[in-house]
Amino acid sequence: MQLAFQIITVGLAFLTILPMSRHEAWWIRGLDFPRLQLFLLILTTLSLGLLLLDLSLLLSWGLISVLFSCLAYQAWWIVPYSFLFPVEVKTAQAPDSGHNNSIKIITSNVLMPNRNAVGLINLVREYEPDILVTLETDDWWQAQLDSLETDYPHTIKCPLDNLYGMHVYSRFPMANCQIEYLVETDVPSMHALIMLPSGHKVRIHFLHPAPPSPTENGESSERDAELIIVARSVADSDVPIIVTGDLNDVAWSETTRLFRKISKLLDPRVGRGMFNTFHAGYWFMRWPLDHLFHSHHFTLKRIARLRSFGSDHFALFTELVIEHDRNDKQSGLNADKDDKAWAREKTKSENVSKRDVPQPERNMV
Repeated sequence: MQLAFQIITVGLAFLTILPMSRHEAWWIRGLDFPRLQLFLLILTTLSLGLLLLDLSLLLSWGLISVLFSCLAYQAWWIVPYSFLFPVEVKTAQAPDSGHNNSIKIITSNVLMPNRNAVGLINLVREYEPDILVTLETDDWWQAQLDSLETDYPHTIKCPLDNLYGMHVYSRFPMANCQIEYLVETDVPSMHALIMLPSGHKVRIHFLHPAPPSPTENGESSERDAELIIVARSVADSDVPIIVTGDLNDVAWSETTRLFRKISKLLDPRVGRGMFNTFHAGYWFMRWPLDHLFHSHHFTLKRIARLRSFGSDHFALFTELVIEHDRNDKQSGLNADKDDKAWAREKTKSENVSKRDVPQPERNMV
């Protein structure tokens, strides 16, 4: 019994310590994802240890101490995405009766081979977003989604058969729309200025960088560089900003935290829940892979994970409101010198710059 607990404790400690390294290898960065699962596994092991180990032995208390330290460390990452933590984004106070200052977005990775387009279209009809952004959409998906154009006449389309196609359908007018390949030549991103009925202009970026994995990129450098150059670009802007998409990174990873620090954008999930959007098919292996971040101009009216429609991702619904009369200021994470130096390293490794990112508001008269 004692030997079994030693082996299990060493294994769990190894899985906890390894992602502390900033090494970008996919098999190390992949351990950023299952922190909730590791937390529950460590908690179970710790509970069994307290029940079954001989607590008169110093070794037993050593094992318990290691497990407790691992548990606390994993909790530090995931607790902000629970009701135990203060919210980062304030809840919208006044109802926007005319919906002039609000914007509703559905972000959905459709899974390219999935053929249940009707399921997604039904979600659009039910939740009535102002903007639908789809990822992994090819020509077949475009043909199905084009039926939405009666209600969503403003579009950006980039159908691809490599799992990185992307489409945007909007009720609101869009200006200075651009499709860019910021880091990799086959991985697009979309950038536009959205015109709200109130007259506010919202700068918006739709992203889907490739993940670190044995079948994609061996390291996370490409994904990380794309996130950081967008973060550095939006940090220089004073207009309302939204960044959304499947970032192929979890909300609690060091890279996503670095993105939030550099960009100064807020995460509406903090203090509200994880909203685990992947994997839709396995309830025991889920994490927050689809994201929406925004500037301090917005408060949150609603955020929800929508029902499954056959993809390996659940769609994410977010409704934001611009409220100028709020006295309570909102702020997120702050970058220190080490963060800024690390961000420079990541962009330098891929020879990319914030200048590569479109700034659609700068072309407006």
